[in-house]
Amino acid sequence: MLSMADSVDGQGVGSAYLELVKLLKNKGKNDFEIQINENIKNCDIVHAHTFEPRNYFKLKKAKVPTISYVHCLPEHFDGSIKLPKFAFGIFKKYVIKFYKSADHLVVVNPIFIKDMVKAGLDKDKITYIPNFVSKKQFYKKSDKEIEKIRKEYNIDKDKFVVLGAGQVQTRKGVLDFVKVAEELPDVEFIWAGGFSFGAITDGHKELQKVMDNPPKNVKFIGIVPREKMNDIFNMANLLFVPSYNELFPMTILEAMSTDTPLLLRDLELYEDILFKKYNKAHDNKGFVKEIEKLKEDKKEYKKAIDLAKEVSSFYSEDNVYKMWKEYYSGILKDND
Repeated sequence: MLSMADSVDGQGVGSAYLELVKLLKNKGKNDFEIQINENIKNCDIVHAHTFEPRNYFKLKKAKVPTISYVHCLPEHFDGSIKLPKFAFGIFKKYVIKFYKSADHLVVVNPIFIKDMVKAGLDKDKITYIPNFVSKKQFYKKSDKEIEKIRKEYNIDKDKFVVLGAGQVQTRKGVLDFVKVAEELPDVEFIWAGGFSFGAITDGHKELQKVMDNPPKNVKFIGIVPREKMNDIFNMANLLFVPSYNELFPMTILEAMSTDTPLLLRDLELYEDILFKKYNKAHDNKGFVKEIEKLKEDKKEYKKAIDLAKEVSSFYSEDNVYKMWKEYYSGILKDND
């Protein structure tokens, strides 16, 4: 494994990488031996999770099969980071060049395969394997435990809490999150996450201004260590994801694993991976309406919880481990 994904807290790529390593070490302890960021000469397969230049050169030099995880495409950096146009263009070309340097590619959402092919990547190299989360780390807590967590964050035990989670970026819909909150003053809105890219984050000044002076019913609690995120999902009644662009947000899997319902922007990218089993809206007006419905209608809210449970069961550790075992084994077999 080659990765720097866990060097910065609050990134979904880091969460996905750590979950996979943990899965292979636990369920695959008799099948795989894993080395992380070590000498690749002793490996049968080299799997890169992040596209640092040093990983690029390792992939190019490797004499064994190589894999690159595709957690993002160049267009996903629009609204994420702000660089001079010339530098941004070079960076985007480099990302594609990195992916081309690998023998095999894994994408976490099948809808993006056509975009990858359009970008010049070989379709025959691409395999879809979804993200997942561990039920040991993300699970439903008791009412007493949730009340205690809420007290820690100064939130009333009876308040309806809407959670946003992820990096504070324009493409994540943070400004829409705040605008929706302004329309629902009796609902508590919490955003867990911060500026993982620092000052080069797209819209940094505007976003910082909002974070410094949020509406009374909005709390920005900053980047939360992964081991604390189970508490954050449990104290929420709803995960609200107003993002304009994603591949497969880990926050969605984490929320569903804690029986927390979803409200997502109506994007095509979610349809295949969530089987249309979630609440959605096109715009802020629709988001407000959906939140009000889930807050006031107990039957609708129960239905939303059941959908979250249903989808979560598909992304079980056993199912995803089977996919990875077959994938790695197939690559080794083809290389014999």
